[in-house]
Amino acid sequence: MSYAGDVGSRLRQLRAQQGLSLQDVERKSNGEWKAAVVGSYERGDRNISAARLCELAEFYGVSPSELLPTDETPRQMGVPASMMIDLQTLLRQNGDWDGVRRYVESIQVQRGDYNQKVLSIRAEDVRAMAIMMGTTPEGYLELLRIAGVLIG
Repeated sequence: MSYAGDVGSRLRQLRAQQGLSLQDVERKSNGEWKAAVVGSYERGDRNISAARLCELAEFYGVSPSELLPTDETPRQMGVPASMMIDLQTLLRQNGDWDGVRRYVESIQVQRGDYNQKVLSIRAEDVRAMAIMMGTTPEGYLELLRIAGVLIG
């Protein structure tokens, strides 16, 4: 994925965490942020300037650095740098999912993200949760897909 695509993915995840549609962003910003423009940033179709990135970060109430991709952890084969999980579906899972639910709750506390609908998780989170489930990161992603927890 391109750098613009990585930034766009982070923008989309942040907007989703806040429970906002593109139209909500346009309404909430009184038209400063047009839905079509934000959508093009999120798809990576359009590069965002540093100044506009800072303004959008302020609108979302986060540090601009949270919108920038990082290369902190080498990517595993088949494991994206970040992805979204459906928290409500996760809560309905039975069996060995208790440790994963506690881990996800700790991420929410750390980030101050309590919307209870979706959560962005990173490759390093997938690795930790895979260990809790006794599988590989790739195997864990497949478990999330089968359970309907992984979005997208």
